[in-house]
Amino acid sequence: MSFKLNMITLSLLALSGNLMAADFSVHKANTSSVNAEKFSCKQCAYNNGYSGKMSASAGYNDVDDIHAGNALGTAEDGAIASVSGDVRYQSDLGYQARFQAHQLGMDNSFATLKAGKSGHYSMALDYNSIKTYQAGDVESQLWHHNGLLTPSTSVNRFDLALEREKFAFAADYQRDFYQGAIRYSQEAKTGHQAASLVTPSPVNFGLPVDSTTKQWDANIGLNGDNWLTDLSYSGSFYSNDIGNLSLPYLYDVYAAAPDNQAHQITLSGQYLVKSTVMSGRLSTGRMIQDEDLIQMAGNPLQNWDGQIDTLDGRFTVSSMLSSRLRLGGTIDYSDRDNKSTTAEFMQYEFNGLTGAFKQNTPQDITRSTYKVNASYRIASGYRAQAGYDRKEVERTYSEREQTNDDRFWIKLNVRALENFNIDLNAEHANRGGSKYEADKLTSSEQNALMRKYYLADRTRNAAELKLTHTPLDWMSIDVATRYAKDDYDETQIGLTESEDFGYDINLNLHFGEHITVYGFAAQQWINSEQVGSQSFVSPDWSSEINDEFINLGAGVAYGGLMENKLTLGLDYLFSNSISDTDVSADLTTPYGDYYSYSHSANLYADYELSALMALKLSYRYERYYDTDAAVVGIDSVPGLVTLGDINHDYNAHQVMLSFTYKLR
Repeated sequence: MSFKLNMITLSLLALSGNLMAADFSVHKANTSSVNAEKFSCKQCAYNNGYSGKMSASAGYNDVDDIHAGNALGTAEDGAIASVSGDVRYQSDLGYQARFQAHQLGMDNSFATLKAGKSGHYSMALDYNSIKTYQAGDVESQLWHHNGLLTPSTSVNRFDLALEREKFAFAADYQRDFYQGAIRYSQEAKTGHQAASLVTPSPVNFGLPVDSTTKQWDANIGLNGDNWLTDLSYSGSFYSNDIGNLSLPYLYDVYAAAPDNQAHQITLSGQYLVKSTVMSGRLSTGRMIQDEDLIQMAGNPLQNWDGQIDTLDGRFTVSSMLSSRLRLGGTIDYSDRDNKSTTAEFMQYEFNGLTGAFKQNTPQDITRSTYKVNASYRIASGYRAQAGYDRKEVERTYSEREQTNDDRFWIKLNVRALENFNIDLNAEHANRGGSKYEADKLTSSEQNALMRKYYLADRTRNAAELKLTHTPLDWMSIDVATRYAKDDYDETQIGLTESEDFGYDINLNLHFGEHITVYGFAAQQWINSEQVGSQSFVSPDWSSEINDEFINLGAGVAYGGLMENKLTLGLDYLFSNSISDTDVSADLTTPYGDYYSYSHSANLYADYELSALMALKLSYRYERYYDTDAAVVGIDSVPGLVTLGDINHDYNAHQVMLSFTYKLR
């Protein structure tokens, strides 16, 4: 019997240790004496024709702050409406189609249409709209018009919000031993985001956003009995419709994000030899940016002529040596060769213009990663795993040209205990490398004792414990806790220590057929310490940053009311984040805190009008508050122009009535 493997099948074979060891794979089965004509599936439902449901919703929003749109799906104040659905079609000849939609008509929505013939071809159309809100009615004393920022005594008001609309088309075709696919997508991003410039005093303003990203993806693949290969292309094209910004008395004071494009070709494959799976990938690419530069005295370049060539490769092998032992390994290679234009520029030092010249220095980065791992089944329900990872990074024109990260990890999985699942993970990691020296290009601006955290020597220890317990058939509880600590022992100026720890608890209860209750709680703490130097010599101040995050939630659903036609439900969520920073020099003083919290609730009633129709009435509420010490009024600090007080303090309400119709 001819049996073709696809990528998912090969991946499952690589992980299915016991089956591979005993060689119970499908293509080894002896089916010579089986009469398949007598097979039948008495419980299989073949729903040819249309099935699924469609729903239409109408309601009312009471919104004082557009930030509530992040939780309610739209920031519209007043009447709102949307359409949702999930409809399928299937025919006897294998033709299939599916339409999915979520809240069409609101700011955050999506729609997907897929159609084709199973095992032969398919096509898809996608639409996705995402809008994120930061603040509404923001104040600015700069007015933007056709690239000109005009100061005015009158206040310009706008919303700090970004909207992304994405359209995509995809098609694929497949036969017994080959398949191909193509996809095109286009995303438009519009709105305003916060920006700042110095003219000569600091000024904050709303930067208009109007950009488009287009992407092409295509691939063709071949497969055999125990192998497969794929050749793919990906191309991305970014276009910014907002140019450089100018003031009435000074041109090009704010540079626009440049147009750019990126291309990548990838060849990948996978091969199965008995109980060993080998896979590989090789990619080559190029990133290009060739926009005109803002002309300044001493700048010899008209445009940047930026180009980065990329080369990436990966080889992975996984093998079952016995019914208990599996070994694996991976080699990753990544090279970024920066071939952008270089030229001599006037040398600027920290204390002013010196008259010397220097060259811009395109940085090259090469990464090599090596991983080995082993998995051993100690006994039924007990499995131990261990591994070693090493990452080597080389950077040109850097304070540290080479860093080496070594990581050892172990895992223990226990499934033998009745009603208990236990997972224990632990790791130890170290970073070292070449001698750390102050960068020659910035030696006059950096303290020689300073160490950047991603280049500095570091020791990391971490552990995680997960428990899943089902004490009763109507109760389940999940508990997870974790701890990680990073020590930068060799750092005198910079980040010296960081801790990250927390826990998660989830509880699910099923009281009979009609009552379901859930609850969860999660907390995370991130504490870090850093040391600095105001005198630019030895350490003379330190700071301690403490961040805390809390998420609490609970819900209940009560069904079976009114002859099993009515279901009532309530969901509640509380979240809170706190960030405290204390700076110690001669005295310990608070630097300025950030604090936010949110209460949200959703109360709903589902009523079944008939076997095909249903009504749902829902009420959503959000109470949101935040305060950031860095956010001040538009003229609160002399010489500093801000966007005003954009902290939030609001209550938001939404009432929605939905009608759903089910298709047979």
